[in-house]
Amino acid sequence: MAETPSSVVLNIGSQRISMAVFETSKSGGLVLKAYESTSILADPAAEVIRMPQTRLAIQELAQRLKIAKGTRIRYAVAGQSVLTRFVKLPAIDSDNIDQLVTFEAQQQFPFPLDTVVWDYELLPGAPGEKEVALVAIKSDALDEINSCILGHGFLTSEIDVAPMALYNAFRSAYADVQEPVLLIDVGAKTSNLLYIEGARFFTRSISVGGASITTAIAKEYGISFAEAESQKTSNGIVTLGGGHTSHLDEAVAALGTVIRNAMTRLPTEIARTTNHYRSNHSGNAPRRIVLAGGGATLPYAKEFLEEKLGIPVEYFNPLRSISVGKNVDAELLSREAHLMGELIGLGLRTTGKSSINIDLVPASVEALRSADKRKPFFIASAAAIVVGMAAFGLLKSKAASDAEERLAALKQEKETLAQTGVPMENLLRKESQLKATAQAYITAKLNQTFWVAALNEITTHFSSQYVWSVDMAPVRGYDPLKKKVEAGQPDVNGESVVKDDFGANSTTSSIIAKVATATSAPSKANTNTTDSSTFNAIRIKGMWRDNPDKQNVVNKLLASLQGSTSTIFKFSGLNPDKSVAEFPKENILIKLQSAEDEKEKYAWPFEIVLPITREVPAK
Repeated sequence: MAETPSSVVLNIGSQRISMAVFETSKSGGLVLKAYESTSILADPAAEVIRMPQTRLAIQELAQRLKIAKGTRIRYAVAGQSVLTRFVKLPAIDSDNIDQLVTFEAQQQFPFPLDTVVWDYELLPGAPGEKEVALVAIKSDALDEINSCILGHGFLTSEIDVAPMALYNAFRSAYADVQEPVLLIDVGAKTSNLLYIEGARFFTRSISVGGASITTAIAKEYGISFAEAESQKTSNGIVTLGGGHTSHLDEAVAALGTVIRNAMTRLPTEIARTTNHYRSNHSGNAPRRIVLAGGGATLPYAKEFLEEKLGIPVEYFNPLRSISVGKNVDAELLSREAHLMGELIGLGLRTTGKSSINIDLVPASVEALRSADKRKPFFIASAAAIVVGMAAFGLLKSKAASDAEERLAALKQEKETLAQTGVPMENLLRKESQLKATAQAYITAKLNQTFWVAALNEITTHFSSQYVWSVDMAPVRGYDPLKKKVEAGQPDVNGESVVKDDFGANSTTSSIIAKVATATSAPSKANTNTTDSSTFNAIRIKGMWRDNPDKQNVVNKLLASLQGSTSTIFKFSGLNPDKSVAEFPKENILIKLQSAEDEKEKYAWPFEIVLPITREVPAK
């Protein structure tokens, strides 16, 4: 991957967040150089932690792709985050188009224009008509999303909207298609419907997505959202009619029926939107359906839509019009091509080959852009001063009086520029202070929601009917790479932050253990010891009961947690020589009693210590 990529793009979905690096070829084409993606939990009940999860996900992707601070990033926000309106305009001179569109925006958006960030794009309409696509998002909501970019030291290049980026990708990949097409992007919270007829375009978001299916599973089986999501991704299918379930396992068939019932709303909403498009926008019914988005990954989803809509359905392939670098995983692209439409559409903005160019600019980004535009003016003014001073010296003997007048004018101009520069410096200094304050709030919020995110990870990947936890405690001074010491020496590797006698104390006593110098003094070999006010691992004690896998059920759950793309727990680190080292299993799985030791018991204990990716305050 190039150290200074020409374009870094990011798609911020409700559950899936992906990032890619593009370059422009000598012929002007788009080349994909790198690609990574990750997911967060889209539980509607945990909306308060979605933005902190998003920040961590962006940081993780940037680290994987080695994106340097100061890099400009072009990104797209989810369709449900914005208001989109399509308005027909009367015939009017192009000189007055901005005034007319601003008037229409005031009528269409239910908020004052000074409280939103908005943009528009003119579209080809019916013969003799002009149509405009209006897009708006609340200013505070956009600032919160944009803080996820600025908080990691990146700069904002442009902000697009997912449906518009998806449309640009389709127009590039399917340039030869002229028949009416419906592009269905099944996301986590909503599904975006894009009606495309050549250069004509219409989109609407409907509140049916992967999260509604997961919610239906959780309600049907009385389980948590995280567990329902796990069941959907590992065992979920969409059952079809005509005895499709007769050859399936009974449990799988029952789960597939729940998913089918939840998805039935999708074709119903598609039919309603199609009627609206035809009657209000003079569109034609689609004769071809292209399927995209994470929700489309469910087995038999394509066949289900074909059955319900009676129209041929195919998966979206936005990679048809671009080149792929040799270091990109081809097998990964073949599995996830239908998920990459927004990234391809954003990348096309670099080449100037995008059909729709929406740019939602927060006030902070606009201020930086204005400052960049004024820099050449200041440089030119300074250069003019230098030239004037030189001219004064050369012409002093011939035109002393004229040179003095010129010098006075230049000095006045310099003072004027200095008066302008001081407020700008003050604003930049204030901006730095605000960024530092915002980062402090972000860190505090991440620490506040740490246990919620940690419990979500553990519930998702370390959950079984044969295993349960009886105690969970934060641990400080834990070194996952520490080797076993020689006999006769103390083997201290972390201590619980919670007091051992917690529960016997009065309610006025703190539950946080104090540091014991004799037991918690860091050893020279222990490079991961932490401050006494923070902890860097979680110790879980639990029990397992008899099952076909015996005590290996704990090993399997631990392996599932290690194999996840966790942003909370880590299972490898760096040796002193900077080489990557997997943490020894005996340092993670501290205790696992076999059933052979005491056969008469109902359950047997285990103990694990899970290192976390960052230090968290104990109080």
